[in-house]
Amino acid sequence: MGLGIGIDVGGTWIKGAAVDLATGVPVGGVRRVATPAGGTVAGVADALDRLVGELDATGGSAVAGPAGLPVGVAIPSIVHRGVARSAANMDSSWIGLDVRSCLESRLGRPVTVVNDADAAGMAEARCGAGQDRTGVVLVLTLGTGIGSALVVDGRLVPNLELGHLEVDGSKAESKASAVARESEGLDWAGYAARLQRYLSHVEFLFSPDLIILGGGISACSQEYLPRLSLRTPVVPAALENSAGVVGAALYAAAGRDALLPA
Repeated sequence: MGLGIGIDVGGTWIKGAAVDLATGVPVGGVRRVATPAGGTVAGVADALDRLVGELDATGGSAVAGPAGLPVGVAIPSIVHRGVARSAANMDSSWIGLDVRSCLESRLGRPVTVVNDADAAGMAEARCGAGQDRTGVVLVLTLGTGIGSALVVDGRLVPNLELGHLEVDGSKAESKASAVARESEGLDWAGYAARLQRYLSHVEFLFSPDLIILGGGISACSQEYLPRLSLRTPVVPAALENSAGVVGAALYAAAGRDALLPA
């Protein structure tokens, strides 16, 4: 399948890599640059231009044709047909912007744009803990909030904001995110009970074949996974901090074909 460039834009860091699309392994490791202050469109676009130039060199753009390697960009936003519909920890000027067209103009090549949680979920489903699994794979990232991605037989269902589900009268991520555990001083038993309630609700709604839990808290999965009781197997994520980058590259390679919605 060759190589693709994946970029994961966050509120603090922009991470990127040239990715082996057959294995999901970043070639030469993942690079990162600080997100420009305020997260403005112009500032981020400039940073991406510099980073993509460096990654083209890493991936060997000479073999990818004059346009260079395909680029996928994951952003902290609901993305509908390349247009940002929200902006988390970024300047509000992103909202309503045709990000795909903007970045294609700035970078001088085709660009695909995807929600950051969707990118991480696709990476885990294709190359991580969900590799070789068929059916419905649900990936949840437990961090400041709860990110979510649903992959059905390898096909992404985009922009599934399951952290915003209401459970017992509260937004789920306000009770079951990693930050909620820390801010309320919950021990692992108390947090597992919160997570059990949320996952039981999600399991009822979607009947997944596998649930993958990511985010930094997945490193402590032995503290809470054994306390959960679900019909669905629940496993920790495997790709850690590279998931968004890998997923963005996979999304770029798929482009507008039948594997992923454009």
